[in-house]
Amino acid sequence: VLAESNPGRYGSLWHWFDEAYVLLDLLLQHHYLGSCSASFSENFYSLKRVPTAERGPHALATAGLPRRHHCKSLLLLVLVPYLKGKLEKLVSSLREEDEYSIHPPSSSWKRFYRAFLAAYPFVNMAWEGWFLIQQLCYILGKAQHHSPMLRLAGVRLVRLTAEDIQALEKKVGATSSQTHGIKTQVQSAVRKALGGIAFSLSTGLSVSVFFLQFLDWWYSSENQETIKSLTALPIPPPPVHLDHEADSALLPKLRTVCPLCHKIRVNATALSTSGFVFCYRCVYSYVKTHQRCPITGYATELQHLVKLYSPES
Repeated sequence: VLAESNPGRYGSLWHWFDEAYVLLDLLLQHHYLGSCSASFSENFYSLKRVPTAERGPHALATAGLPRRHHCKSLLLLVLVPYLKGKLEKLVSSLREEDEYSIHPPSSSWKRFYRAFLAAYPFVNMAWEGWFLIQQLCYILGKAQHHSPMLRLAGVRLVRLTAEDIQALEKKVGATSSQTHGIKTQVQSAVRKALGGIAFSLSTGLSVSVFFLQFLDWWYSSENQETIKSLTALPIPPPPVHLDHEADSALLPKLRTVCPLCHKIRVNATALSTSGFVFCYRCVYSYVKTHQRCPITGYATELQHLVKLYSPES
């Protein structure tokens, strides 16, 4: 937002956006791995990480991961996505250069990056296939990890137990029992305020994500086309004339002539059921007697008579 509002002053923020994001993500994941034994998203779904080789009762989530597993998890959570995103941007820029032929055809650099562009789809396919095979093995019960990143980190995911939840709640609500002095009281109040803000953000995250996803779906082009197809009503067909009886009125050639008396209309009156216009006296008597339209035969009552007034009147 700052970069778009004032590019001259804050343009560097956009230039270094990926690095700033990685730094903030590093701090966030480091905090959750140390205090909850899980990443931010895993803690949101009440999961925690435990070493794969660990058997028997697991340590509480508040104890954090061992240092070696903590560092591995941190690098694989933050560094690998960052490098993958940078690689995709590099490939995109190289493809643009190749299309516009910035480098001479005979240069060794162009031969190298053309070979790199040719090999990248296969490398990316192997990477995605690795994740797919790991997920299939996890679904079939042949693996303990749903992601190769967890396997490389040497951890696996388990559900939080009741003891873990109690320990996390005590840790969040823990305050100093001795609050002597103004400084200690201020620190305690700040901790409580930050804890309340963090709790509010955490509980409101699911609602916000759902709302954003709903807006994205609502304003998507595919959804708009679906809504238009559902709400667009077809053009109604013209009135189907029923078989005329002996006393049914035939439409005159002149539009100013009443179909019933075949004279110039007096006190023009339309039927809301069919839209045809008659003399008021004629149509009133006909509808009162037959309770249908003289032309179409649609069921009509006296309340469907609509008097028409000329601009002069």
